[in-house]
Amino acid sequence: MNLFEKEALITQKAVELEDATPQEIIKFAVETFPNITFACSFGAEDVVLVDMLQKISPNTDVFYLDTDFHFRETYETRDRMKELYGMNFVEVKPEITPEQQAEQFGEELWKSDANQCCSIRKVQPLTKILSKYEAWITGIRRDQAPTRANSKKVEYDTKFGLVKFNPIAGWTTEDVWNYIRTNNVYYNPLHDNNYPSIGCEHCTRQVMPGEDPRAGRWSGQEKTECGLHK
Repeated sequence: MNLFEKEALITQKAVELEDATPQEIIKFAVETFPNITFACSFGAEDVVLVDMLQKISPNTDVFYLDTDFHFRETYETRDRMKELYGMNFVEVKPEITPEQQAEQFGEELWKSDANQCCSIRKVQPLTKILSKYEAWITGIRRDQAPTRANSKKVEYDTKFGLVKFNPIAGWTTEDVWNYIRTNNVYYNPLHDNNYPSIGCEHCTRQVMPGEDPRAGRWSGQEKTECGLHK
């Protein structure tokens, strides 16, 4: 399928699949683009999609970006899910270690230049892994942030040059947790401790009652996205 054909298909399917279930979107995605992967962060949205994917296409690659700065609970969630589903997650690491980063850019780069830290530990590794695929699946939702409000369920990712599927883009937080409870899906225990959005340990704090759910990410900075989604 050439780029012109892909773009025509994406435009058509973005309309046709707008009211489809996440499972229907995933099924279409894996059948149309066998060379597809899912990016898992082990947050609530992504454990839901792992569960769906295991039921629809258990051999589809699932990767995670190991920034070396995740919470202990996030790594434990990874290990528990590997156990429960009998699956392996593809580990994607940055080119440099935290020690090399500190030596090259100074200690605690996430404080002095969070964008550069995200670029080194997330965006560059993501760019490298996605270059091996023609499509990817994500767990982004429209109501997570203004930057995600216009996300389509099927779109062309101009940043990374491949087709992007957002099966639960139209879901609310309540939809996510209803699925988790109904299907008894294992989730990151940090969610039970006022962490609605979980990133790296250095740049994520608890969210207090009344605050925006993403207020705990890069708190005190203007930054609202790590750069993985345009």
